Amino acid sequence: MSRVSGAGRTDVGAKRVTERAGVGAAPSRSGASRLLLVLLGLLGILVFVGLGIWQLERRVWKLDLIARVDQRIHAPVADAPGPANWGDINAASSEYRHVRLAGQFQGANTLVQAVTELGGGYWVLTPMRSDRGFTVLVNRGFVPQERKAEFQQERGGLTSPTVVDGLLRISEPGGGFLRSNDPAANRWYSRDVAAIARARGLTDVAPYFIDAGASDADSWPRGGLTVVTFRNSHLVYALTWFALAAMLAFALARPIIARRNRNAAR
Repeated sequence: MSRVSGAGRTDVGAKRVTERAGVGAAPSRSGASRLLLVLLGLLGILVFVGLGIWQLERRVWKLDLIARVDQRIHAPVADAPGPANWGDINAASSEYRHVRLAGQFQGANTLVQAVTELGGGYWVLTPMRSDRGFTVLVNRGFVPQERKAEFQQERGGLTSPTVVDGLLRISEPGGGFLRSNDPAANRWYSRDVAAIARARGLTDVAPYFIDAGASDADSWPRGGLTVVTFRNSHLVYALTWFALAAMLAFALARPIIARRNRNAAR
C-alpha cells in the first residue's frame, strides 16, 4: 500500500482547489463576455433604427423643400421685400421667391469662393441701391478663377439704372465647410450679408441677397446658376440602416434559436 506524505496531500488538495476554481471562473468570464456582446448588439440595433428614422424625417423635409422651391421659382415675379417686411424674412417662407429689384449698382464687388457646374471660381456680389431707398446685395453670377482680378478691380460702368430679376436667397453666415470668412483679408467662403455689409460700410441693407437670373452664354458674370434641383436619396439610406438593424438582430438571435433547436432535439 502506497502512502502519501502530508506535503503530498497538501499539493493534491491545492491542485484540486485550483482546478475547481478554474472550472468555475471560465464560465463566469465567458458569460460576462456574451452579455457584453449582447448589450453592444442591442445598442447597435437602436442606433441603426434611429438613423433610419432620421433619414425618413429628412426625406419628408427634402420633399417639402422640393415642392416649395418648384412652386416659388415658377410663381409670378414680385417686388423684392422692403424694410417693412424684413422681419418676416426666413428660409421657410421666403427663400427662392422670384423677385424683381430696380435701382443702380454701387460700390465694390465682393468675390465669394464657389464651385458650380462651370467649375471652381467666384460669385460676384455687388450692392444695388434700389429706387425705394434701401440696398440689396445682388449675386450677379459666377466668374472662373482666371477672371478674379478683373472683377475685384471693377469700378464704374454699372451706375446706369437697371432691373434685376432673380431668386431671393437667405444670408449664409459664418463661412463655408471648415473655412470661416475672413473680412480683414477679403477672403469669403459664404454669402454672409451682414458681414459683407459691415466690411463694405453699407447701410440700410436687406437681410437677404438676390441670385440674378440667367445671362448671356458668352458674358461674365454668368447668372442663372442657382441650384434648384435637389437629390433625394433619403429613402435608400433609411432602408440601408433598417437592413443593418435587421441583420444585427438576426445575428444576436441565431445562437438562441440554435440552442432551442438542440434542446428540442434531445
